[in-house]
Amino acid sequence: MLEPETSQNTGPDSRTLKRVGIGAAVVAVALVGFGIATRINATSDLEQVAAGAAVPTVTVVSPTTAEGGEGLVLPGTIQAYNSAAINARTNGYVRRWLADIGDHVQAGETLAILDAPEIDQRLAQAKADYQTTVANQKLAASTARRWQAMLAQDAVSQQEVDEKVGDLAAKTAVANASLASVRELNALRGFTRLSAPFSGVVTSRSAQVGALVVAGNAASQPLFTVSDVHRMRIYVRVPQVYSSQVRAGMQAKLTLPEFPGREFTASLTRSANSVDAQSGAMLVELQADNGEGALKPGAYAHVKFPIDGAGAGLRLPGSAVLPAEDGPSVALVGKDGRVTLRRVTIARDEGKTVLVSVGVKPGDKVIDSPPDSIQTGDKVQIAAPEKGADKGAKPNG
Repeated sequence: MLEPETSQNTGPDSRTLKRVGIGAAVVAVALVGFGIATRINATSDLEQVAAGAAVPTVTVVSPTTAEGGEGLVLPGTIQAYNSAAINARTNGYVRRWLADIGDHVQAGETLAILDAPEIDQRLAQAKADYQTTVANQKLAASTARRWQAMLAQDAVSQQEVDEKVGDLAAKTAVANASLASVRELNALRGFTRLSAPFSGVVTSRSAQVGALVVAGNAASQPLFTVSDVHRMRIYVRVPQVYSSQVRAGMQAKLTLPEFPGREFTASLTRSANSVDAQSGAMLVELQADNGEGALKPGAYAHVKFPIDGAGAGLRLPGSAVLPAEDGPSVALVGKDGRVTLRRVTIARDEGKTVLVSVGVKPGDKVIDSPPDSIQTGDKVQIAAPEKGADKGAKPNG
């Protein structure tokens, strides 16, 4: 009987399995390498983006030339010739107010009346005390006279007479003190009527009927403000470069935005003769007649001084100037994109623009609206100029 033949193994041999394992390992290594390379490239891209974002983008302008011959024009503040804040000198309640804003009042005219019941009671008590002290004084005076008469007859001693005379002097001093208290309270009671210190216009009123007012409260608003506006004072800060050219008696022209095309004449009356260390300017005062009442306290005006060549210089937007304790400066951008802070001298402040006499030259790239934290050496990139941009100086990319 024949035995069956043994079946042969038809599975893959060891060499095939080894080749498959090596191929899989190579593919895995390639995948890992590709992932690492992708991460490295992404990290590099993020670093480049972060580096680009760290460099701020700024807008620059170039100074423009301003021709002279128009005189020196500076901003000025108009103030009343005299102005007084009327406060209460005694505690009380507002019973009536008799003047309102815009009213013309005369010197001594009553503006408001206060009720001060405490003052009235204290005054009544002081008058009663004074009457008592006067009665005691009269009694001491008659007693002293009698004892002096008896001394002439040797009926009493000199010591007793001196005691009576001293008692009279003491009672007289007490009576005088009581009279002073009565006069003080009478004066306080007189302060319940608030009066205008001079003729003028009431420019503010905060008095309200029934409101409690406290004397000496500096933090509270004044009950009234009276301004003498028949003549006005105009205060102007003149840059140091022109301070030697302004003098007392010089005539200047005022222009106000509410009166376009109209000029008012003012005369320079005095100057501080001192240059302020922070602003680099000298304060001067001008005066102008205000018979028509066109000039108003607190108003803003342009003051034109007749100084030849004062308009020459370079004009920049006011937003390009960095204020500092040591003086104004601007931030310039060099060819390498680095910032340089440079001190400038402002010859004239025109509001939106300023006239710079020293510190910049035509063609400089000046950063407009620079951040306060900007420093010399900072790296910046210049933004593309906007079409139609006009801020008083030529944009420059």
